[in-house]
Amino acid sequence: MTTTPSTAPETVDALIVGAGPTGLLLAGDLAAQGVSVTLVERRPSRISNMTRAFAVHARTLELLDSRGLADELIRTGTPLTSLRFFGKLSLDLSRLHTRFPFVLITPQYEVERLLERRARTAGVRFRHDTELTTLHQSPASQSVTAELREPDGSRTTLTARYLVGTDGMRSPVRHALGLPFPGKSVIRSIVLADVRLAEKPSDILTVSGGGDAFAFIAPFGDGWYRVMGWHRARQAADSDPVDLDELREICRVALGSDFGMYDARWISRFHSDERQVPSYRTGRVFLAGDAAHVHSPAGGQGMNTGLQDAANLSWKLAAVLRGHTTDPEALLDSYHAERHPVGATVLRTSGALVRLAMARTPLQRTVRTMVARTLATIRPASDKAIGMVSGIAIAYRAPRGAHPLTAKRAPDLSLREGRLHQLLRDGTFVLVTPTGAATPASPAPLVHAHWQGDRTTTLLVRPDGYIAWASDRPDPTALQAALTR
Repeated sequence: MTTTPSTAPETVDALIVGAGPTGLLLAGDLAAQGVSVTLVERRPSRISNMTRAFAVHARTLELLDSRGLADELIRTGTPLTSLRFFGKLSLDLSRLHTRFPFVLITPQYEVERLLERRARTAGVRFRHDTELTTLHQSPASQSVTAELREPDGSRTTLTARYLVGTDGMRSPVRHALGLPFPGKSVIRSIVLADVRLAEKPSDILTVSGGGDAFAFIAPFGDGWYRVMGWHRARQAADSDPVDLDELREICRVALGSDFGMYDARWISRFHSDERQVPSYRTGRVFLAGDAAHVHSPAGGQGMNTGLQDAANLSWKLAAVLRGHTTDPEALLDSYHAERHPVGATVLRTSGALVRLAMARTPLQRTVRTMVARTLATIRPASDKAIGMVSGIAIAYRAPRGAHPLTAKRAPDLSLREGRLHQLLRDGTFVLVTPTGAATPASPAPLVHAHWQGDRTTTLLVRPDGYIAWASDRPDPTALQAALTR
């Protein structure tokens, strides 16, 4: 049955469905580049504190720094310089080569608050209490038409040149595309609650467990704590009743204490899946964040991976929409080519962590002990683990024959014109050359910066902080080709 829209169709450059952290960063990036953006969200406008993420890793802080938000966010939370796993293994994050050698413990709603403010300032149009019901792609008109259900129940249509689903695990955008979401449930019956504690835990982030139970406690900073727990013997359905006594018992088993928890302002039960959509792009529609991949909460990588999806996609969409690329299809395809392998890696690493934490048989526990000993005693193995969990070590596949720095993250270089992250705040490429090099012609806006010393390497840094091209000696022809490409 076809529903007649109540108003004339609205047209925008980009329609973002889902106002979580991923959607907010993406929408703000696009609007800051002069792209018209509408962001649709089924929830009411008030940012909810019913969110699960608490860890903001170093690479995400770098991305927020290049948007002028990192320092303000850090003031809302507590930096943690080590991560503990299995009750014994500690990973030293202070060894990270970054301005942010820690994981920031702060509630997800603080991240959303800053990103929403930025998006509104940039001109994003928000439509809360609004749901996407169907979408249709039109190759002839080079557009996507979305049907929306408004707060009063009426139906409207909106036409966009591109649409991005950042609408979570149950993504209506993914369902409208008819895409599979292969995978499985890894952990059932996880209990989640916000509580007060009579006894303050000794660690900022309290996480531990054995083969039969694990628990996690993180502070909001206002007297409330987020507590998550799981027990092998309690495999209930998500809809089954849950109370604070059950969570207290899980914490006593996993942590040795329930810390006198009381006064739960809410409590629920959920399950954790490992799933990934086969393709992050379908024509003019893209998926990012939990709409594209979900995994266990181990390592706190969920929100961070979604934000990095958004940073990868936003500059590419903006370049296409503003006519700054000679091959728009190849550039848009590179989003899936770069981010899908990262999502698959996060699924594997977070899944391995949770399976090791749940180790029950003697063989499984022996493997866990060996992994912990390897990471504790072999520096390269530990550094690799820290780099992957923090996101600092994530790199993309470089073209054959490219310079070794190509497709790797650029550190926050100190240049004559300022820090690299500061120069990236306009959302443009940054060209780093020796002093005296001429500024080349560029099809897109370009910031030209210079090394402070006598270094001769030339770097072309993408808006998301990855190196697009590099050379150790002057090569104007190759640089011009890289800028055009």
